[in-house]
This record gives sequence, structure tokens and C-alpha cells, in this order.
Amino acid sequence: MPKMKTKSSVKKRFRLTGSGKVKAGVAKKRHNLGSKSQKMKRTSRRTFVLAEADTPALKRFLPYGRP
Repeated sequence: MPKMKTKSSVKKRFRLTGSGKVKAGVAKKRHNLGSKSQKMKRTSRRTFVLAEADTPALKRFLPYGRP
């Protein structure tokens, strides 16, 4: 049986934690940062864990985890 393919866009944007949760980077922090609050810029430096409802859909696109 052939191997399952990994979605390249998901591979670049998301990462699995050891317990199986999905981590992602915060959106809207690439440009126009002068109009955003300092609190928003500070809290978007780190990643965040996606909601449990979104996890199964993303795990279908990462059949072997993130290499």
C-alpha cells in the first residue's frame, strides 16, 4: 500500500506537541505593526495551541506527524 501524503502547507505552518496538540504561530504580525497595540505584538511573539475542535482536521493532513 502506498504512503499517505503530507500537506506541505500544513507542514510549514503547524507543529505537533508531545501530547498530540497542534501548535501554530499567531496571525497578523508580519506587516503594518505600527497600527497594532504593543500588547498584541508582545503576545503574538510566541505560538499558541489550536482548539480541540480543529485538531482532528489538521492531523489528517499530517499522517506521520511533522518531520
